[in-house]
Amino acid sequence: MASTSPVDSAHSAPPPAEHGRVSKPGIAAVLVTVVLWASAFVGIRAIGPNFSPGSLTLGRLAVAAVVLGALVLPQLRRSKALPRGREWWPILGYGVMWFGGYNVALNAAEHLLDAGTAALLINVNPILVAIMAGLVLREGFPRWLIIGSLVAFGGVALIALGSGPSSGERSTADVAGVLLCLLAAVLAAVSVIIQKPVLRKVPAAQATWFGIMVGAICCLPFAGQLVSELQAAPAPATWGLVYLGVFPTAIAFTTWAYALSLIEAGKLAATTYLVPGTTILISWLLLSEVPSVWGLVGGAVCLVGVGLTRRRA
Repeated sequence: MASTSPVDSAHSAPPPAEHGRVSKPGIAAVLVTVVLWASAFVGIRAIGPNFSPGSLTLGRLAVAAVVLGALVLPQLRRSKALPRGREWWPILGYGVMWFGGYNVALNAAEHLLDAGTAALLINVNPILVAIMAGLVLREGFPRWLIIGSLVAFGGVALIALGSGPSSGERSTADVAGVLLCLLAAVLAAVSVIIQKPVLRKVPAAQATWFGIMVGAICCLPFAGQLVSELQAAPAPATWGLVYLGVFPTAIAFTTWAYALSLIEAGKLAATTYLVPGTTILISWLLLSEVPSVWGLVGGAVCLVGVGLTRRRA
């Protein structure tokens, strides 16, 4: 029997969520998501000065819509199976909140907060997902999921401590930035909860593309700003925007959706605690940004915490 990759599986009907062992394609999808989402922070840091929050979001979504649409549209033409009636409501919900609102809020927050504070606040998201998944999706509150999440959050706090402003510098974490970051975390958490049931009927790639299209439509008011900033941006910044659209958006959100169709929402969200540590590693390799001792220790603690979430009672 031929093996199935996460990308191929994302175009077929989603398998039921497993409460036991996760398949190899599911594990591969999680790893791809973590690495690509981590690379997004590096990419945003590199091209951020050339694009405003709204235009950066629209640019990413526009590129992702074209790339992923080239794969999804032929599938839709053959199957002619589109969501109907009320099935569109959750898709519209996470399209507006996650692909639109989350990205704009996070981009704006990173103009006001240092990287460590932003990472700490955004990683409230897995805790919120675990709580809402227990209440709304009836996944319960496994002891090791809660313990591991708290340990991993402590690791993120150590990373934030190491990447915050040095002594003698004023902190850039003002009230507006904190509120924007927390808003982004809440929007992402709610989106995960409402996306999970959609994946029982809609393949991962299609569910992702629908959300991207909704988010892009919401960001159309930034189109004029995007055009003017593209004209002024240097070529590396433009290619960076293309990278963000193809890899952390089109590919990573699809592999995330595929993994979400296999894994309980609370447990999957806990894996995103690995993103800050992976970001540090990528920055070290590509940008020669040497991590602090706190960053290395925090990354190790995150690994331990995520490992604990996988334990069974």
